Amino acid sequence: MEKDPKLLALETHPVGRLLFQYSLPAIIGMAAMAVFNIVDSIYIGQCCNAYSIAAIALIFPLMNLVGAAGTLVGLGSAASASIFLGQQKFDNAFRVLGNCLGLSMLLGILVGWVPLLWLDEILLFFGADENTLEPARDFTLVLQLGCPISYFMFNLNHLMRASGYPKKAMMSLLIATVVNIAAAHVFIYWLGWGMTGAGIATIGAQFVALAWILAHYCQANHIIHFKRGIYRPKWKIIRRICTVGMPPCLLNTVACVIVVVFNKLIIQFDGQLGLAAFGIVNRVLFLFVMVVLGVTQGMQPIAGYNLGLGNYARVKGVLYRAIATAVCIMTVGWLMAQIMPGTIAAAFINSADPNHGALMDICVRGMRYMALVFPIVGSQIVIGNFFQSIGRPVMSIFLNLSRQCLVLLPCLLILPRFFEDDSGIWLSQAVSDGFCGVVSILVIRRFITHVLDKQNPAQHS
Repeated sequence: MEKDPKLLALETHPVGRLLFQYSLPAIIGMAAMAVFNIVDSIYIGQCCNAYSIAAIALIFPLMNLVGAAGTLVGLGSAASASIFLGQQKFDNAFRVLGNCLGLSMLLGILVGWVPLLWLDEILLFFGADENTLEPARDFTLVLQLGCPISYFMFNLNHLMRASGYPKKAMMSLLIATVVNIAAAHVFIYWLGWGMTGAGIATIGAQFVALAWILAHYCQANHIIHFKRGIYRPKWKIIRRICTVGMPPCLLNTVACVIVVVFNKLIIQFDGQLGLAAFGIVNRVLFLFVMVVLGVTQGMQPIAGYNLGLGNYARVKGVLYRAIATAVCIMTVGWLMAQIMPGTIAAAFINSADPNHGALMDICVRGMRYMALVFPIVGSQIVIGNFFQSIGRPVMSIFLNLSRQCLVLLPCLLILPRFFEDDSGIWLSQAVSDGFCGVVSILVIRRFITHVLDKQNPAQHS
């Protein structure tokens, strides 16, 4: 059977051009989502108050848990489908689509709806008080109810990108972002619905994007599409999806614990204003992380497909280029965080807020410290995601969890003891990133030398 031109391009076109073609749409899409989060926070900060921004930071742990379940299925499905397509196992790739749908619905109920029974208790455990409980509840309630929509939209979008449609996957995220920003302006600014309006805007935008994605899968001329016989649960496919998707799932789950610890420590030093500052700093710096994740999403189908074919030279080529691109992106983030943190933070804080000055001081210090070793973070993110892309989840889990559990958590518990202010909390992130970035580089060098270089590389590079 003649290969689809999109699949043929993955094994013949120059890897640098392919990475650009696949990464650019993913970068635009991921950056658009990050920009929406920033704009959303600006609306909330300017139209509400610092405690509403603190409420956003407060629910990070819960959002991490929800996201963890999503990445288990979404990224696991994307990587599995890429490898199956490279191995020319098209029936299995179709099965991935069918089982991805069922798993997304199941998770939407279990992870989205069930926790609503104990929502206030969960928010209080995360650090809510009389100032932040109500806005946090208003926002979280809407997002949790819309979890099935979120899972369908993001997971099917990952799969669409992995099956050779990066531009369409980009358009999905752009549609969600544009609708989200427009709806947020209406619901938050015009109607004054506050946090509830922000949640409605988010889920409504994802529903519009989901309609676009479903229309793609309804067309039979696409590489993977809806058809009869693919929806029955297949244990081997489900196990493959969950195994490959486990690294980012565990990473987000552990991140939940880390954020809870971070929140409780920052509250001890700075109260709810520290929590608000973390929400602002995290939103800004995460923009650059999201852009790098776009690079890794562009790398994933190229690396996975060529690994399935045995084209190891091309696997190395796309890895090297992805690392170089990520380092450049994070260096830009480092420069901005060191040179203009006050200007960035001012966009989120209402100048009439009585807490304006104190909140600005915390944001400036936090942004500079957290971004201290940003350039090396780019290589760390790419290397961790590379192992997931080529179906080596154990190594990906080791790299990601060692950073969170073995380094960051001890730093958070130890470093604050050596400072009179909150500097030790913010610096913990930089110390962890620096140490684990070096470990990631050593691990990937060993893997290339002892695994990829010992295989028979393909002739085209």
